[in-house]
Amino acid sequence: MSGMPFTVEGKAAMMERALGSAGISILCQDARLSIFYAENLPQHFAALFAPGSSDAVLFGDAHGRYLTALKHKVLETGIPNNAEVEIDVDGERRTYELKIQRTGERGAHGLLSVMAEVTESRHREKVLKSLLRELSHRSKNLLAIIQGIATQTARNTLSLDSFLLKFRGRLQSLSNSQDLITDSSWRGAYLFELAEKQFAPYWPETAGSMPIYGINAHLTPNAAVHLGLALHELIVNSASFGAISGGAASITLNCREAMINDRKAIEVAWAEVLHDQAEVHEFSDNSFGRTVLERVVPSSVNGKAELNLVPGRIEYRLTIPETEFEIFKRV
Repeated sequence: MSGMPFTVEGKAAMMERALGSAGISILCQDARLSIFYAENLPQHFAALFAPGSSDAVLFGDAHGRYLTALKHKVLETGIPNNAEVEIDVDGERRTYELKIQRTGERGAHGLLSVMAEVTESRHREKVLKSLLRELSHRSKNLLAIIQGIATQTARNTLSLDSFLLKFRGRLQSLSNSQDLITDSSWRGAYLFELAEKQFAPYWPETAGSMPIYGINAHLTPNAAVHLGLALHELIVNSASFGAISGGAASITLNCREAMINDRKAIEVAWAEVLHDQAEVHEFSDNSFGRTVLERVVPSSVNGKAELNLVPGRIEYRLTIPETEFEIFKRV
């Protein structure tokens, strides 16, 4: 099968189309680094280019000095090199990568620079690195929390079976909170969703809707994890000894606006009426649950807490400062 050969003009047109579709530009320079040929330059570079232009004309003085030193080294050694420059274009920062290599015969060397915009890929790389750093930080925090839960649970249980039961429950509580945080790309969790997740395994179907009222604040990841732990201790105690164990819904969880040290805050309040005023519960003076509610959680969110144990009633109030939440909806 035969055909007409491509003309020089035809080959040039095809190359130009190929470069354009690939988003690639070409710069050719002589030994004095004067640009004598350019192809497919982006509009903002094309407006500056003229035969004989320098790198400083296209890229600015600072980048020009950097590229000149780098290109002289490529000319001297013959070893290809890469460079990246960031240019302000219409108020937007754009990044370009140049792959530089020496061309020509001995005594008549020049340079070929293949340039491509890599703004989006570099942005994705920065985002990925940031996410990996955040993941590493959160993983270390979670491991520290788990280690603390394991240690304190072991100190407050007398048998292996009891330890495993309590430790698994606390890990599941942590996992439930973490699921919400992960689903939000680590931005945090809404209070109502967090509470529903913690109530769900223990709330009896006959008790009606879950008793969650007030402000559906959006909590930071830190606040979500620690409030989840506090709710778990309250809910498990209720399911074992209190109102939930009797199938009654004599519990309210209410979130309202408050103040802490002259700063805006929210107060998450738990109120539980027991069936029997003499009813026992797990919040003895040395229990891990009490330590979580009164010390661990408020300290972790830079807030304050109060646990009141009176005959026939358990009350818990946790005040969380504005650095740990945003108010989205009042219900």
